[in-house]
Amino acid sequence: MNNYELSIIIPVLNEEKSIGRTLSRVRKIFTPEEMEIIVVDGGSRDKTIEIAGGFPRVIVLSSPPGRGPQMNRGAREAAASILLFLHADVELPEGAGELIGSAIKEPGAMGGCFKIKTVITSRRSRLFRLLIKTADWRSRFARYPYGDQAVFVKKKVFEELGGFKDYPIMEDLEFSRRLHRAGRIIRLDAVVRVSGRRWEKDILRNFIKLKTLPILFRLGVAPAQLVRFYQDIR
Repeated sequence: MNNYELSIIIPVLNEEKSIGRTLSRVRKIFTPEEMEIIVVDGGSRDKTIEIAGGFPRVIVLSSPPGRGPQMNRGAREAAASILLFLHADVELPEGAGELIGSAIKEPGAMGGCFKIKTVITSRRSRLFRLLIKTADWRSRFARYPYGDQAVFVKKKVFEELGGFKDYPIMEDLEFSRRLHRAGRIIRLDAVVRVSGRRWEKDILRNFIKLKTLPILFRLGVAPAQLVRFYQDIR
C-alpha cells in the first residue's frame, strides 16, 4: 500500500474545458510521493476521460452521475488518511499540502476548507463584480463549507460519518453539517480560485438562486425539489 499523505478526489462530468488545467495545477504544487489523484467520471460524453487519462499516475474511475456517489466512489479507493475533494474548476493555492497537513493536526480537527475567490475572465460591470465579491464572502463567514471550498477530511472520520448522501444537490452542505457536529472544521486563510462560469449567464438570477437554495434546504425542503430550480452550469 502506498503511503500517500493526501488523496485528491475530483468528480467530473463533461469537464474537458477544465480538467486538464486542474490536474496540471495539482501536479505542479505536489510531488508524486505526497498525493494520489483520483478522477471519478459520472458519464462524460466529451473528452474528459481522455484528457484525465493522459496524465501520468492519475487514477480514473467511473460512477453513477452525481457528485455524492462520485466522491464516495473515489473515497473508497483512496489510499491516504486525508481526503481532499476538489471540483474540476477549482485551483489550489501554493503550499496547499502543508496547510492541510498543519490544519488537520490541530486539536479536535476533523477536516477543513479554504476561502474562495471567484475568477471572472470577461469584462463586467461594477455591479456584477460586487455581487461576485459578496457571494465569495460566505466562504469566510458561513459555518458550513461548500464543495467549491476544496473540503478536506480525515478518511476515518469520513467513513464513520457514512460519506456523502446521494442527493441531486446540497450533498456538500449536508455533509458539512454532520462534519461540524463531529468536531472542528478548520477554515484556512489561503484562497482557492474558482471559475466564474456559473455567473456568466444571468448574474442576478443565479445570485438569488445560490443564496436562496441553501436557506430552503435548512428549512427542510427536499433536495429533489430544490434541484428543479437549479441548473448546473459546467
